[in-house]
Amino acid sequence: MTAPESAFRTTQLLLIAALLLVIAIGIRMTAEVVTILVVSFILTLLALPAVRFLERHRLPHGIAVAVVTLVAFLLLLGLIVLLAYAMQVLVTDIGTFQAELDQRIENVLLVLDRFGVAVPAFSASSLDLGAIAGTALGWVSNLGGVAMMLFFVMIATFFMLLEAPRLPGRAARILGPDSTALDQAARMSGFVMDFMVVRTETNLVHGVVFGGILLAMGVNGAVLWGALTFLLGYIPYLGLLAAALPAVFFAWIQYGLSGALAVIAVVAVLNLVVENPVFSFFASRAFEIPPVLVVLAVILFGWLLGVIGMLFAVPLMLMVLILIQSSEETRWINVLLGVDRLFGDGADAP
Repeated sequence: MTAPESAFRTTQLLLIAALLLVIAIGIRMTAEVVTILVVSFILTLLALPAVRFLERHRLPHGIAVAVVTLVAFLLLLGLIVLLAYAMQVLVTDIGTFQAELDQRIENVLLVLDRFGVAVPAFSASSLDLGAIAGTALGWVSNLGGVAMMLFFVMIATFFMLLEAPRLPGRAARILGPDSTALDQAARMSGFVMDFMVVRTETNLVHGVVFGGILLAMGVNGAVLWGALTFLLGYIPYLGLLAAALPAVFFAWIQYGLSGALAVIAVVAVLNLVVENPVFSFFASRAFEIPPVLVVLAVILFGWLLGVIGMLFAVPLMLMVLILIQSSEETRWINVLLGVDRLFGDGADAP
């Protein structure tokens, strides 16, 4: 590579980095609008198979879209109401939980003192569940804003589903019917769709089974922890752990160390029975994305869009990879990241 070519490539990289920084700042400044668009697009991918199913049963496209959108709206609204109700029930007994927690902490401090370990800055009242409950109640009281956001999400999803059948034809007119980029985009769009469908099915099984077992054990807030398992399961590696921690904590408050260990055992078994055979097999066969790239995607999109960005970090990352692969000048980035094989002609679609 000659000196002028090297200087041109360096300038090009700097311009790309500056452009990415500007885009990131813009996304941060318009996070609420971008969040609505992202959630709508993800729901569109999830709803497309259902729309196609209804169309195969000779239902007109517009009616099929309306039916699927209404069902999705009711399901999301039901999930939000369930979370709010379960949280409200848990908060009403916060005084009892605080007393049980103080007793557990006192027992732990006594055991530590018996072994000569002193924790002078820590006491039974160091953990204030009331403050956490206040934050939870603040979220519940903001259900009006959540419902308004859900309304806009459903409107955007409805129109995205209406336009979905026309998009391949428009892309073909722009890129050409035999465009390699079009084939790769179609392949990766299928990957994203299959990822979201399988991830949702796995989370649903995981959340229902986990919540049911906790309910049978009598752990407080079992329904809430099951619903959180369904939602946080979208966050790779960290989500299921974050959802299990509150359940372990409340089991410890109620039943002591034996209760906490029992919940930990349930989490481990569910990960072996549900998570690994179902989702991990699919992910390893279809994506083979380096784990470090997934973690970085969670951090990046979490910083840009908050919790929604963390929940949908993997599909958002796949969309970014599609954009990178669509240009000859940026495909080397996918090679550097180790994901270029996803776009190879020999890659097997799920």
